[in-house]
Amino acid sequence: MRRLAIIIGTCAAIILLVAVTWRLANSRTFQLFGDIVPRVETSQRVVALTFDDGPAPESIDQILSVLRERKAKATFFLIGGALQEHPELGRQIAQEGHELGNHSYSHERMIFKTPSFIREEIERTDQLIRNAGYQGPIQFRPPYGKKLVLLPYYLSKMHRKSIMWDIEPDSDPDMAKDANKIVAHVLSQARPGSIILLHVMYKSGAPSLSAVSGIIDGLRQKGYEFKTVSELLLTSGV
Repeated sequence: MRRLAIIIGTCAAIILLVAVTWRLANSRTFQLFGDIVPRVETSQRVVALTFDDGPAPESIDQILSVLRERKAKATFFLIGGALQEHPELGRQIAQEGHELGNHSYSHERMIFKTPSFIREEIERTDQLIRNAGYQGPIQFRPPYGKKLVLLPYYLSKMHRKSIMWDIEPDSDPDMAKDANKIVAHVLSQARPGSIILLHVMYKSGAPSLSAVSGIIDGLRQKGYEFKTVSELLLTSGV
């Protein structure tokens, strides 16, 4: 009987540990070390439009054209491996005046990774971003939004934040197929300091790419301005 109780207790402890680990790895609002930013607390009607992954040649001209026509700045969280493959696209984004962020080199989930792996992923991508001619602050966003202990610890030691998001319409499989639904969702959910995440770099993100113009126009009609993530952080508490 005692042995059975020990087995049950051990299993319960393991299940609890797995559940806590899963919640911690996926939380957009909590981490054990450093600062995590799902949105910025501000009284100003400002938001940040962010794009993850790439850069990819099949979409970069179109997204930059939309932003240029509407005079809106955005933050591109780029994958180092893709940036190394297409350095000219990184230079193009920087020359247009947008912010280049770090989304790791390999886009692997950065949980259960060694400190040396984490450091290499971030520092290697930082250098590629500098090679693209970008001179501003380099913000970091964890691949898939996943983090546990070592990644937040490394970032905190480097005085860097984990930049997350509070609006991600294309994470919903049904919404991701319809640009109109994406626009409607963003317009209904945006609030001062929101960080909007879209995936527009690859063919699967065509509806999100098509939604960008409607998002910009719709939020401007509501009195919102578009900032890069670094600019948005400066409005905190204002």
